[in-house]
Amino acid sequence: MTFFSEQPVTAADKTFIQLRKDIVEGQIPSGSKLSETDLSTKYAVSRAIVREAINRLESCHIVERKANVGARVVSLTNEGLIELYQVRESLEGMAARLAAKNMTTAEIDDLNALLSAHFDEVKSGESYYQEAGDVDFHYRIILGSKNKHLISMLINGIYHLVRMYRVQLGMAGPRVTTAFDEHKHIVQAISNRDEELAEILMRRHIMYSKNNVEKNLAESR
Repeated sequence: MTFFSEQPVTAADKTFIQLRKDIVEGQIPSGSKLSETDLSTKYAVSRAIVREAINRLESCHIVERKANVGARVVSLTNEGLIELYQVRESLEGMAARLAAKNMTTAEIDDLNALLSAHFDEVKSGESYYQEAGDVDFHYRIILGSKNKHLISMLINGIYHLVRMYRVQLGMAGPRVTTAFDEHKHIVQAISNRDEELAEILMRRHIMYSKNNVEKNLAESR
């Protein structure tokens, strides 16, 4: 199971996933108002289905409702970034520690194979890390923690908001290869069952990522 195996079952699921993707990737800009009428036309579904999708996106923290304003896409701000990444650093650090303890040998082998498969694409300067490769790497470690509460807090809770910041502001230029190198060291620590080092390296990796997004956010203003 990976992050990208999510299969929509109903029209409501399909609309939810597509709307989430459009928000995360910036097709629907941060801070913009969400009109049920406009979105029902855009996705060719009923307003009730759009309303359900918007409600579900509130629990992902990428949509917010305000009195007399309605539903809006959250704004990407420096304050929001800092608060989000403080939580992410702590929780994903814990996930890496638990993964070093709880991942099976086969799962660690798969993680090493995933990294090897990414190597040529990353070194050739392609933009792979903006999306599937990097997210899937983190996702596998979160699942590898084997802690259902931690998995729920990260995957169902904050992860799409993290992706908004990272997809729109995070992965570009030299950060692509340095992030990949950091991933290599994290996997090595997990492979060695070094729980403490895995946590330290993951926390440091996320702090560097935050600094990079913060710089890009400042430059985008």
